[in-house]
Amino acid sequence: MKLGIVGLPNVGKSTLFNSITKAGAESANYPFCTIDPNVGVVAVPDERLTKLAALYNSEKITPAVIEFVDIAGLVKGASKGEGLGNQFLANIRECDAIIHVVRCFEDSNVIHVEGSVDPIRDIETINLELIFSDLEMLEKRIGKTAKLANNDKEAKKELEILKSIKERLEAGKPARGLELSDEDEEKFVNSLFLLTWKPVIFAANVGEEDLADDGASNQYVQAVREYAKESGSGVFVISARIEEEISELDEDEKAEYLETLGLTESGLDKLIRASYDLLGLMSFLTAGEKETRAWTIKKGTKAPQAAGKIHSDFERGFIRAEVINYQELLDCGSLSAAKEKGLVRLEGKEYVVQDGDTILFRFNV
Repeated sequence: MKLGIVGLPNVGKSTLFNSITKAGAESANYPFCTIDPNVGVVAVPDERLTKLAALYNSEKITPAVIEFVDIAGLVKGASKGEGLGNQFLANIRECDAIIHVVRCFEDSNVIHVEGSVDPIRDIETINLELIFSDLEMLEKRIGKTAKLANNDKEAKKELEILKSIKERLEAGKPARGLELSDEDEEKFVNSLFLLTWKPVIFAANVGEEDLADDGASNQYVQAVREYAKESGSGVFVISARIEEEISELDEDEKAEYLETLGLTESGLDKLIRASYDLLGLMSFLTAGEKETRAWTIKKGTKAPQAAGKIHSDFERGFIRAEVINYQELLDCGSLSAAKEKGLVRLEGKEYVVQDGDTILFRFNV
């Protein structure tokens, strides 16, 4: 999973990126301190892996990972070359979703590029720049497709879709929400890599005092939640500054610190959960002496396609899957004990993989 982080300058975007990736992107109280796209890879915390690895005495544990791409702060006019953000928008075109960091805290020491705190205005500023960027790309694509449309049925259909998206964008609406009639149309729109087609999660960046009640008493957070509800987006509350402090602690200190703040999970945990929910993702597990590993798939994925995540040969030569829920496996103490109890199921090509399934694939190529 690849997530692009956007936001105006000085909303806490790079501080958040630093803390969740520990990649050390420069963070300072002035615009455009991130002048190169920064990329950080984060392991998805999953205690199931540790427990299974202990059961199998695995040589290594390989968690699922999320790649974060942090780009320079966008400003009004970015799509026309203002500031530095637009030149990096291409770096998030291939992301699965966009994390939009929004400032929801007052602090006279941290300059706001617009001079005041107003998260909805900030969201709409960024949205407009993403729309302009998509329009520019669409116009080029429409020009090319129009030349082919006279003699090509497929091109004619594509041209109609392109024009429908253009109409939405010109009306100030994102491509998200465009109604498509079938999977082929969806595949085509996905291939355009439009920024406004991607799902969005708003990261409401608050001060420490607003963390314990998850921003319930913060008027800015409430405004963001209302906006997100209307647009079908996700929201999570985070304090980039607190995340920065947490990132310096070891696991025991982290748990203790979160407890003093009245929290049960870190902002990174919230972000991962929100991302998985928004994108409809989950993990299945494989375990053995060599490796215990988590594999991220879409909910609803059938066994052969899940096998294909491991290797294309597994999908091509799929015979069956030996499946057991990881907790049942742990409770039994070993795979052989689970088999004796009849808890290991043999599943075929139509089996829909469930979150937490521990699977051994049988295949023949």
